[in-house]
Amino acid sequence: MNGQPKLYKLLKELNIDFKYYEHPPAPTIEEAKKYWVDLKATHCKNIFFRNHKGNRHYLVIIEHTQALNIHYLEKRLKQGKLSFASEKRMLKYLGLKPGSVSPFGLINDEENHVYLFLDKNLLNSDKISFHPNENTASLVMDFKDFERFLEWTGNGFEYLELY
Repeated sequence: MNGQPKLYKLLKELNIDFKYYEHPPAPTIEEAKKYWVDLKATHCKNIFFRNHKGNRHYLVIIEHTQALNIHYLEKRLKQGKLSFASEKRMLKYLGLKPGSVSPFGLINDEENHVYLFLDKNLLNSDKISFHPNENTASLVMDFKDFERFLEWTGNGFEYLELY
């Protein structure tokens, strides 16, 4: 299985069942959609931001067909303009490279620095899918199990209307 062995070990410890689907590299949503055809799950866009000062980082998760209302998020956070975090920051806080961003990268955020915003419409999902920290596979799991994973991370998160 592609991905980080640390991730699979943790999912096993948490008794989180998942289905593993290997596919060619899919660094973008457009590319990944080709391989999601038979996967019955909510597929997501995962966007990693930093605030204006560069001292706060956010992972935003929305359903893959939606467009993020970034101005709403900026107003809500009152942190100035948000911008995409650099590859260096992504590696530092999530242990990931561009094209592989996933909430599973939070296993590498030992200081719980990254805060998550999830679109509240994801709460309607039965199953959800993410890369296992590499874009050559997708994992599908029950949404309730995904929430258990989030609780385990210790990172703060909240559901908002993001589009």
